[in-house]
Amino acid sequence: MTLTSSSAKTIAHVLIEALPYINRFTGKTLVIKYGGNAMVEEALKHTFAQDIVLMKRVGMNPIVVHGGGPQIGNLLKRLGKPSEFFQGMRITDSETMDVVQMVLGGLVNKEIVTLINRHGGAAVGLTGKDAELIRARKMTFTRDNPEMNAPEIIDIGHVGEVASLDTAVIDLLIQGNFIPVIAPIGVGDDGQSYNINADLVAGKLAEVLQAEKLVLLTNTSGVLDKQGELLRELEATQTQTMIEDGTISGGMLPKVHCALDAVNSGVRSAHIVDGRVEHAVLLEIFTNEGVGTLIKSGRKH
Repeated sequence: MTLTSSSAKTIAHVLIEALPYINRFTGKTLVIKYGGNAMVEEALKHTFAQDIVLMKRVGMNPIVVHGGGPQIGNLLKRLGKPSEFFQGMRITDSETMDVVQMVLGGLVNKEIVTLINRHGGAAVGLTGKDAELIRARKMTFTRDNPEMNAPEIIDIGHVGEVASLDTAVIDLLIQGNFIPVIAPIGVGDDGQSYNINADLVAGKLAEVLQAEKLVLLTNTSGVLDKQGELLRELEATQTQTMIEDGTISGGMLPKVHCALDAVNSGVRSAHIVDGRVEHAVLLEIFTNEGVGTLIKSGRKH
């Protein structure tokens, strides 16, 4: 097939636009949280894997942290076990934790590894339990109870938060030119396994590694203003103001808090990206426009 003059110009423009970003991010670490539509729609799965392989090929060090809520819910349903949530967190008893480990550490993790490898990458799957990558502590909740003098403690089971990270195994994989793919399961001091929110794990990992970027894939176009228009770039102080005045609310709040924590802890920028768009990660990182919201600290680096 012969390129038309118009097509040739478009391709050349795209390549030239990408070049400064490739130069800037060569050798840099980027942590990508993978979930939502991008994880369940067949075409989006493949374009995500291609994006990760290309990033690695041009010299970047992508690290993938993935969720798997819908897949966990589907298997629990097939087993006749209802999914219950408290403040957005899955109530996780021992039986549910077994399912979480099977789905996240097995089915989902290995599917992502296989996809990346099929597209020419060299991915290695881990859970946070491997080499004690993620040390977890049990997440506790309290709520006011008028019948009690003290707040009521709510136990939602094997749900944890990141206590500490030991990135030695990730450092080894990156040195070996592998792409780490991490399931957000941690281990506690008591030897128990804990289910941890993938956004939280990705954010903490980006902080500890002092990553160039944290990318959170989501099922919305990004952070919107009061008129519903996409905000392409925000500084941390602007973002905090938008949280306080209610512009940012609901399901977007945890992602924005995660992004803010990262940029306030030394990560150069965080991106909340529309994972429903094919090649969303590449478009956000390699083009001037992007397909989401970039959040930066506002400090000079």
